[in-house]
Amino acid sequence: MSEFAACRTVPWYSLSNMRTNDVMTRLEAAVSALGDVDVSAWPEDTLKEQLGELSAVLVALDGVLSRVADGVRARGLRVEEPVPA
Repeated sequence: MSEFAACRTVPWYSLSNMRTNDVMTRLEAAVSALGDVDVSAWPEDTLKEQLGELSAVLVALDGVLSRVADGVRARGLRVEEPVPA
């Protein structure tokens, strides 16, 4: 089983029912985990072997992130890139 196959077996929890601090902690953990992914370091054969599954995960992530951002925008707020200090 590839490292991405586990993504499909993890239950999807409704973040709307969680405490705000718990939600932010989980979102920050997801960003941290994804920050460690470096496909440039993967051997070419591995990347080609995992491409279908990786593509499905990336499309799913894009959909979830878009849904969250759309929810923020629907409340009349903007999703803004943080300004470096």
